[in-house]
Amino acid sequence: MSSTNSPKRSRKHYLIVVVAHSVHGRIRRIHIPHYAIHIVLSFALFGAIVGLGLAGSYARMLWKATAYNELRDEKEALQRHNAELQKTVDERNSQIASLGELANEVSIAFGIKRPEASGTSTPTEPSAKRGYEDFVSQYDFLQQVRLSPTGSKPLWYWLENTTPSVWPIRGRLSSSFGTRRDPFSGEGAFHPGVDIRSRYGSPVVAAADGMVTESGWAGQYGKRVVLSHGRNSLSTHYAHLSEFFVRAGEIVRRGQVIGRTGATGRTTSPHLHYEVRFKGTPVNPYRYLQKNNLRGTSFQFAD
Repeated sequence: MSSTNSPKRSRKHYLIVVVAHSVHGRIRRIHIPHYAIHIVLSFALFGAIVGLGLAGSYARMLWKATAYNELRDEKEALQRHNAELQKTVDERNSQIASLGELANEVSIAFGIKRPEASGTSTPTEPSAKRGYEDFVSQYDFLQQVRLSPTGSKPLWYWLENTTPSVWPIRGRLSSSFGTRRDPFSGEGAFHPGVDIRSRYGSPVVAAADGMVTESGWAGQYGKRVVLSHGRNSLSTHYAHLSEFFVRAGEIVRRGQVIGRTGATGRTTSPHLHYEVRFKGTPVNPYRYLQKNNLRGTSFQFAD
């Protein structure tokens, strides 16, 4: 049989691993191609790169989370500080406004000076509206300077029932006096009165005999009526009205209807905001409400 030269086998590069059995002594060789080693090393390098990337991303996420928590804590601290400052400012403004109203009331009642413009009109309002408001202001001034027949004492000097002793409206308390959560901002705020919820248009009565020192628009209070009760240094405020039936300078009696509930000003629903102030400083009206209610009180509408 003739022999032929077999073709030369192509050379292949292997990594030979010799494994010997510890008991039988058998030797086994394992051939590992170089390209397999290259693949394993490539996967290992790729896995290391991916792992470093994930570790870096996680570290950046932790850093951002820590920075966010610090900023959130700082924001909450600033909000608390701002709420405290706002509460102090509101209290000071309330006291200043009350002192101003008291001084204006005394000077007007004795005809010392004419009240200044309320400042509610703006230069852009039509001249006809300004003329109407000027007329109303003059009318209110003439009513405010009315004195008693003797000319020596204001009319409310002889009023008897000057301590608030009846509920100004039939309803239920929906917000108390003092610190509360502001319904608009959600932050803590000082509430200088109580809110009494009732149906829209319900009659509002004077809680005591007194003289009307203010009736009109009052910013966030909306339509408001303020009564001065004379010698006891008390005044009552009725805010968020839909309409009012009295003007500055009028004398009203306890139980007399002075307006109707509404939702004017800064409010979320129809109710009466009721305040009692002593020498211009808001006090808790609850002690004047808990003794009596409106049962047996006859409503008298103003002319």
